Amino acid sequence: MPTPPLDLNEQVRQLRQLAYDFEDLKARVRDISYTPGTDALRHIRPLLLQAQGLTATALVRLTALDNSTYTNIAGSRAGLELLASVVSSSSLAGTDLAHVVLANPYEGAQFAGYPADDEAVRTARHAEAIPKMNGHLNDAVHQLDLCAIGCHYLAHGITEDLTTTHKNKPAAVQQTTGPALTPAQYDALTALNGGGRLYESTTRGLGVTRVATDDGTRVSIATFRALAKRRLITADTSTSLYHGQKITVTEDGHRALTQPRHRAALPTSAATAPKAAVTQGARR
Repeated sequence: MPTPPLDLNEQVRQLRQLAYDFEDLKARVRDISYTPGTDALRHIRPLLLQAQGLTATALVRLTALDNSTYTNIAGSRAGLELLASVVSSSSLAGTDLAHVVLANPYEGAQFAGYPADDEAVRTARHAEAIPKMNGHLNDAVHQLDLCAIGCHYLAHGITEDLTTTHKNKPAAVQQTTGPALTPAQYDALTALNGGGRLYESTTRGLGVTRVATDDGTRVSIATFRALAKRRLITADTSTSLYHGQKITVTEDGHRALTQPRHRAALPTSAATAPKAAVTQGARR
């Protein structure tokens, strides 16, 4: 089954959201208040986990763009390199936070035979650790700032690329909407606009791909492929088919839904039956 084209407008939205997430984490790291020891570990732990999660998300976005038609756009190499630098900076921010964990003075007992720390020793250990911990926190803030800037910059660049590409298309191409949707395609697109996922399950040892809509409307895989081929829908290929790939209606898909639904043609037998009845009546 061919992979549906990536919706670059959706990628722009996700990049901007990623930038906001980096900015949120930067603010949390910058404004952190802690006491060395157990309290510091309690405050740093969620920040480190969030940094690692954002690194994974940035890597997913990079992989999606690298495997899409975005690579055909002039200047896309610089965009991919920029997003790769975001992955690197995010990973460095996580490392800086891990160094805070390492520099943190812990309160465990000494080996047998060594005297326990008194209050003066504990105070000295904390005084020595705090500048090191704050230095690593400042480094993390700097790296997270670079991440947010990089995501915003790339989102803006892709938006400009899409605008330029659209303007450079011949007028005839821009105005072409393609053949009208069949009633089944229109109903499927309407249902998918309310939410849906693409799954692959194993039945009798064979992979079976199916479409599941949130409202329960049945959509055949043939109809899904026809809509995907016309770029009216996309599936999030960053997620496994076994877990379900989210299906999104594209801008072209939304435009198609603004058109009136075509009525299905009546079967030949049904269409000709009334005429035959009239003819028989005329012979009587």
